[in-house]
Amino acid sequence: MNQSWPFYARFALILFTIWLVLYGIYIGQDILLPFGFAFLIAVLLQPLEKFFLRLKMSRVVAILITLIVAFTFLFGLVTFISRQINSFVNDVPAIERNLTRFFNDTQNWINETFHFSKQQQQQVIEKAKEQNGDTTTAIATGTLGVLTASLISLTLVPIYVFLFLYYRNHLLMFIIHLFDEKHSANVLKTVMEIKSVVQHYVTGLLIETLCVAILNCIGLLLIGAPYPILLGVIGAILNLIPYIGGLIAVALTGIIALINTGDAYIMLASIGVYMAVQFIDNNFFVPRIIGSSVQLNALVSIAAVLIGGALCGVGGMFLSLPFMAIFKVVCDHVNSLKPWGMLLGDAEQARWRMLRIRSMKVIKRKNNAPENIKNRAV
Repeated sequence: MNQSWPFYARFALILFTIWLVLYGIYIGQDILLPFGFAFLIAVLLQPLEKFFLRLKMSRVVAILITLIVAFTFLFGLVTFISRQINSFVNDVPAIERNLTRFFNDTQNWINETFHFSKQQQQQVIEKAKEQNGDTTTAIATGTLGVLTASLISLTLVPIYVFLFLYYRNHLLMFIIHLFDEKHSANVLKTVMEIKSVVQHYVTGLLIETLCVAILNCIGLLLIGAPYPILLGVIGAILNLIPYIGGLIAVALTGIIALINTGDAYIMLASIGVYMAVQFIDNNFFVPRIIGSSVQLNALVSIAAVLIGGALCGVGGMFLSLPFMAIFKVVCDHVNSLKPWGMLLGDAEQARWRMLRIRSMKVIKRKNNAPENIKNRAV
């Protein structure tokens, strides 16, 4: 029935549906974000749960032990980062002295270059403080509120992970029974492929993050940058945000190196280390470790990250790519959505698909050629 609609009506319906979905994600982000993270963690932990089940444990005990192992590892990582942050906080007086010296040097350079005296610069700074004081307070208050709400939501993640693992088969049967029985095999195949894509992506992402953290720490140690372990680990974690996280890590490391040492060469060397690690990561780690698990083109990936950040903040940036990959798998298995899957996919993959379709048409035409000649003769 929809096929008889004019193109502009179908296009308007598609745009309205997309807007409705995005608006629903925006207003329900406090509920959907914990569910999204719990789903990814549950898929990641499923092999570990199956290992404990093979040891003749009950499902509840196996899931509980799996969660204990996972969150023990997470607690160790958070503790390690917290200790590194404590060493950074202990050096705050030295950082303040370096900042004061850097600020004075900058003022002197502006005075000598642009003949703009220190008194005039101070007046501009004081005026800016007066104008932006209320804005800064509002931003700080809003940020604190968002962080508090996020922490409250994250406490629900272990509960959701447990429920996803416990009701895994029940949810699978529900999805299969949503469709006609003739589509059961295709639905099951789609679900298994989604599971494989998510597991491959999340596992590869963790391995890639570990490799990037090691390279960051080694590079920063070699150039004598401050807090090499802390900055290396934080840079690797920020690298989990595709495309944008690497830029944030470079800027953060450069600023901390400058305010801690006051040495521009250390800052430039730190940025150089991060740029080199980013080059290695993009050209060696990502293709070989993550591979083709998320076959999204760069344009769609960047747009998904930006839209996810606008809708749900940093959590949306983390979840944007795996869920776009899930959507692409669904599109690839539904005939009416295959053009959308091709749009989301890699250009090289789309080109090979078109070549395969053309070759199949040529083969079919050749196979039908003798029959056509025979029909003409008759």
